[in-house]
Amino acid sequence: MRSFPKAFEDRMRNSLQSEWEQFAAVHQTESPVSIRINPAKNKVHADLPPVGWSKYGRYLSQRPVFTIDPTFHAGAYYVQEASSMFLEQALIQVADLNQKIRVLDLCAAPGGKSTHVASLINSESLLVSNEVIRSRSTILAENLQKWGSNTVVVTNNDPEDFGSLEGFFDVIVMDAPCSGEGLFRKDPEAMREWSEDNVRLCSQRQQRILHDVWPALKENGVLIYSTCTYNELENEANLQWLEQQHDVEFISLKTDSSWGVVEVKHEGILGYRFYPHHVQGEGLFLSVIQKKEHQPEIFRKASKSKFTAPSKTVMEKLNAWVINAETKAFIQREEVIQYFPKEQSTAIQLLSNHLRLVTAGTFLAQVKHEKLIPEHSLALSTELNKDFLPTIELSLEDALSYLRKETLNIPDQPKGFTLITYQGTPLGWVNCLGNRINNLYPSEWRIRMSR
Repeated sequence: MRSFPKAFEDRMRNSLQSEWEQFAAVHQTESPVSIRINPAKNKVHADLPPVGWSKYGRYLSQRPVFTIDPTFHAGAYYVQEASSMFLEQALIQVADLNQKIRVLDLCAAPGGKSTHVASLINSESLLVSNEVIRSRSTILAENLQKWGSNTVVVTNNDPEDFGSLEGFFDVIVMDAPCSGEGLFRKDPEAMREWSEDNVRLCSQRQQRILHDVWPALKENGVLIYSTCTYNELENEANLQWLEQQHDVEFISLKTDSSWGVVEVKHEGILGYRFYPHHVQGEGLFLSVIQKKEHQPEIFRKASKSKFTAPSKTVMEKLNAWVINAETKAFIQREEVIQYFPKEQSTAIQLLSNHLRLVTAGTFLAQVKHEKLIPEHSLALSTELNKDFLPTIELSLEDALSYLRKETLNIPDQPKGFTLITYQGTPLGWVNCLGNRINNLYPSEWRIRMSR
């Protein structure tokens, strides 16, 4: 039997009134299990019960062992809490996703919202996915590589570093670090760590982040602010503070009554709150704010380019590796070739001069003595031309062996680099050498669990 911190319970009893007993009771139940399908890769889970507010969200009847599902490692779906998928409604209702836009996911690790945004924006747009903690930025980059989007730059910066990019972003997604009250059912540790002092500290941190990143949002751009907590200090009070500092307008979203989402109106503040006794998901607060004040777009001229084009000989080979190669900008940094949308090459050059880039676009190949060695991220890219190299389709047992980076015994394969797939979805590369097969799955990604 879970018991709540007294100060939290007192506040929520006062807030929920007659609904308190339902709220408390649902915390004695298991959290729903949900995934979000990668529309560019996954056609397997389409018949599962849908998450009402997300086109690609699905509920599972129980929690499987995702680690031993090869399609999970291939980026065919992302395991994500259902309430947080409400971001989709904010994006599709307030942003023109048919246009070329720039989106910043400011507090992005481990990648749930970034992979979601990547599935919604078009191929000429740009997503900057940022994480301030270096170790978590590596996890973020791994998850985005698995998702296979080529329109993403992963950065490792403090929010204040974005302040110099005045008017650069059309949309900023800020899933703010918070006290985690909405996760009490799913994560008992969040309940043990909760305190009123921590709530106040979180609120102060959230205000600092809002202050630091606000200049980077263009005039009439949109900030999507969310937390996984219920208290007003981290939600409505922060947005009141923002309204006092700046000229803003709160944007209303259309919701379906069957979803169970509660619209919040508080002294001019408009938001949406998810309670686990109303929705099939955890606690969440989300608000959409449009910047109405004048914001000059100050694009500092990029310094001398760090980007070098690959040689003509190399490019003649590479053009066959990628679908729609003519829309891509290909660059070579030392021995590694990567690509990203040609429409965003100037923007990415500017970002590289102001921020710490972890990845940009898709790593395509290494060049060694004019020989091309395909990069793992290319195998996972949604724009890989699967016809340019031979493919080996693996059984479940062999696919798990591959993901453990074990030796594969597959006789009579032609020599050279070969794409490994499971259920038609690419997992990575091997190099067939005649008498043996070199498993090229990244060592740091290998799974350590047996079936």
